[in-house]
Amino acid sequence: MSLYGLTRLVADLIGGHPGTQNVWVTAELSDVNRRGHVYMELIEKNSDGQAVAKARAVIWANVAPQIIGKFERATGQRFESGIKLMVKASVSMHPLYGMSLVITDINPEFTMGDLVRRRREILMKLQSEGILEDNRKLVWHVPSLRIAVISAPGAAGYGDFVDQLYSAGFRFTTRLFPAVMQGDRTVPTVLAAFEAIESEIEKWDGVVVIRGGGATSDLAAFESYDLAARIACFPLPVIVGIGHERDVTVLDYVANMRVKTPTAAAEWLIQQAVEELERLKNLASQLHVSVSERLAGQREQLSYYHASLPLVATTYLTKKRTQLERAMSSVGAFSARRIAPGLQRLDGLAQRLQMLSSGAVNRQKSLLDSRMSLLEALSPQATLKRGYTITKIDGVALKSAKAEIISGTRIVTCLHDGEIVSIIK
Repeated sequence: MSLYGLTRLVADLIGGHPGTQNVWVTAELSDVNRRGHVYMELIEKNSDGQAVAKARAVIWANVAPQIIGKFERATGQRFESGIKLMVKASVSMHPLYGMSLVITDINPEFTMGDLVRRRREILMKLQSEGILEDNRKLVWHVPSLRIAVISAPGAAGYGDFVDQLYSAGFRFTTRLFPAVMQGDRTVPTVLAAFEAIESEIEKWDGVVVIRGGGATSDLAAFESYDLAARIACFPLPVIVGIGHERDVTVLDYVANMRVKTPTAAAEWLIQQAVEELERLKNLASQLHVSVSERLAGQREQLSYYHASLPLVATTYLTKKRTQLERAMSSVGAFSARRIAPGLQRLDGLAQRLQMLSSGAVNRQKSLLDSRMSLLEALSPQATLKRGYTITKIDGVALKSAKAEIISGTRIVTCLHDGEIVSIIK
C-alpha cells in the first residue's frame, strides 16, 4: 500500500466515524496565527501543568470573523494563547497536511466561567496567605499630595488624571513610573514600576495605577496573581483606576481603593485635599474665636480691677481714718495733737495709693491694647491685605531672587484672597 493510499484510508475511517464529527472539545489555546485562515494549537495539560495531548486546529477564513468576533464580544477576552476554550470541531485528515480539527463554533460561556474560576482561585490563595486585605487596611496620609503614578507614557488616561489633578489649585506632586498596560509585557513592567516606587517610598503618600478605556479584552493581563499579591503587600495605599466603570479585574479586590476611571482617581484625591483644607479653616476660625474671647475676658477683668481697686483702698483708709477720729475724740488735747500728723499722713497715703493703683491698671490696659494691635498688624493676612505677596516653591517660601530656579519650576503666589500658580519660563 502506498503512503497516499494509507492516509486516504485513515481519512475515510475518521471522516466516516460519527464520534469525530461536530463534537465539543475543551482545551487550552496556543500558537494562534491569523493568515486569513486562523491556525492554532489546542493543548490539554494535567494537574502538574504538563501537556498530555496536542492537536492542530483551524478556523476557515470565511467563518473566522463571525466565530471569533462573537467570542470576543461575549467574553471581553481577546482570542489569544493561554485562554481556555470549548470548541465545536470535526476531525479532518489530509493526505499531505495530516490530521487537524476544523472548528465551526466556540462556546463563550465556558471561557467566561474559567475566568471567574481563575479569579476566585487567586483571591482564595491570597486569603490563605493572609494578605488579601493588607492594602485595604492602610490609612491614607491626609492630605495625600505626593502621588506615584503607574501608567503608559502618553496614554490619554494618564493625561486626564494629571490635568484634573493640577487644575484643582492644590500643590500636588506626581511622577510617572512608566509601564506597558496591555499585552504580555504588562505584568513584568508594572512589577518593575512598583519596585522603583518602593526604593524611594519616603517620597510618596500613595500609588495610583491607571489605564484609560478600551476593549475589555485588553485588561486580561491584569488578571494576575503576581500583580494582585504585589499590590496586596505594598506598604503604601494603592488606587486602581483601570478601564470603564463596568470593567473589573482581580486588582480591584486587593487595592486600597477602586475607582471607575483615571479621572475619578484624581477627583478622589482632590476631595480629600478639599476636606482637609476645610478642616484647617474651621480650626483657624475656632482658634481666632477662642483667642478673641480670652482677650475680651482679660480686658473685662482688667476693667473690673481698674474700677474696684481704688475703691477698696479708699474704703480701707476711710475705715482707718474713722477709727483715728474716734480715738482723738476720746483722748485729751495733747494726745489728739500727736495723732493728727498720723491722720494727715494717712490721707496722703490714700491719695497716693489711689493714683498708683489707677496708673498701674492703666499701664497694663495700654500694654494689652498695644499687643492686640501688634498681633493684628503682624498677622500674615494683614500683611497680604497691604499688597504684599508670598511666593512659594513646594510649599516653602522663596526668600531670595538669587535662588537657583530652573525653567519649568512651578511657583505659587499667595495673595490675601487666593493663589496664582505660575510656571517659570
